Amino acid sequence: MGTYIVRRLLGMVPTLFLVSILTFVIIQLPQGDYATALAAQAAASGGSGDEAFIQTIRHQYGLDQPLYIRYLTWILGCLHGDFGYSFEWHQPVADLIGARIAMTLLLSVLALAFSWVVAIPIGIYSATHQYSKGDVALTSLGFLGLSVPDFMLALVYLFVATTWLSASASGLVSADLEQAPWSPGKFLDFLGHLIPAVIIIGAAGAAQLIRIMRGNLLETLGQQYVTTARAKGLKESAVINRYAVRVAINPLISVAGMQLPNLISGSVIVGVVLSLPTTGPLFLHALQNQDTYLAGTFLLLLAFMLLIGNLLADIALAWADPRIRYD
Repeated sequence: MGTYIVRRLLGMVPTLFLVSILTFVIIQLPQGDYATALAAQAAASGGSGDEAFIQTIRHQYGLDQPLYIRYLTWILGCLHGDFGYSFEWHQPVADLIGARIAMTLLLSVLALAFSWVVAIPIGIYSATHQYSKGDVALTSLGFLGLSVPDFMLALVYLFVATTWLSASASGLVSADLEQAPWSPGKFLDFLGHLIPAVIIIGAAGAAQLIRIMRGNLLETLGQQYVTTARAKGLKESAVINRYAVRVAINPLISVAGMQLPNLISGSVIVGVVLSLPTTGPLFLHALQNQDTYLAGTFLLLLAFMLLIGNLLADIALAWADPRIRYD
């Protein structure tokens, strides 16, 4: 296993190198750059947006240099922990991401845990009570969760909370408590904002995992070894939990590895709708304003988290299923 992990980690190096080139080139594909976007904003507000202004901004931020020079400057800095400078925020990229990454990780990990806690028991119940009223109701609820976007749920929650309940629904604390020191009251207010955000972000993932768990468990329950376990006189609960579920849960582990990039991006649109201090809205603004180094760093981190997620999923699969071995 140790040799396998080292081999996978070494294989990530050329992959990340290729991803860094692709992301940096893709960010440059739209017409113009940050200077032209800034000039357009200045012209729209009645300021100066002429060619001299654009050239001054390009020279100030090094946008007049060749593409390969800018890429080499960025990627060599990344190797030393310097991810460049944000044009829009006038701050180092590492400081911007670091200021929001803790809250993003907290929110995303809780949403991932919520989806698992909800999906596994519901998926087991639906598979073991196939075509019952409960299975039909839960399956319909799962389809509804898959079809309704998370930002739509956020908008509905925002409307209900502010219009019917007259409660604060944006941010992670109420506006009057943002500058207040932490206290039991502020902590309860924080939980009141955190829990709905976790449910909204985790709802779509839970619906997807329910479908995966139900379908895979139904297939597993028809396997020969499950029939043999029942023939030995084991209790049905032991057959399901000890034999069937342990195998049926494997695809969920793989999906969890694919969901790891969400720990960095978060739910972008939900973050915008609910004004959450996560990295998602920051990433969206970077793409809209062609903030090259900030957007490129986000995309590189997403690729890195995807590779790490796949590796962790493979390790978890080997731990959960004794049949899986890596040479």
